[in-house]
Amino acid sequence: MPKGLAAPSQTFCVSHLNEADFKTGGLRGYSAYRDLGIAAATSGLATAHVIRMIAPFDEQFSERHLHKVDFQLVYVLKGWFKTDFEGHGVQTLSVGSCWLQPPGIRHAVVGWSDDCELLEIILPAEHETVNEP
Repeated sequence: MPKGLAAPSQTFCVSHLNEADFKTGGLRGYSAYRDLGIAAATSGLATAHVIRMIAPFDEQFSERHLHKVDFQLVYVLKGWFKTDFEGHGVQTLSVGSCWLQPPGIRHAVVGWSDDCELLEIILPAEHETVNEP
């Protein structure tokens, strides 16, 4: 936060697991997302959600893209997830693995386990994803 600028207001927030909170129709059709309420609680400063893979991996899902964000951290809660990061190659991330995706890093998802769940934290809450041809 640049000096002299006020931070967005924040409110207390708790999110308990409720299977009905997993929603489809988000960024990727092969995933269901559970919003943890962080975007609303931080006035858009950040967002956090649990991502559950709901379809078996298919190569058609492997689309190179980047996110226009200030910060993106992902933690594997269940299973494993495999991504090809520009300049770093294919990384297989399993339960307990955590990675930081620097702003604008190009990457493509190249696989996941049927039980894969990820925790993702992004700043700011509203951001753009750019798919590459």
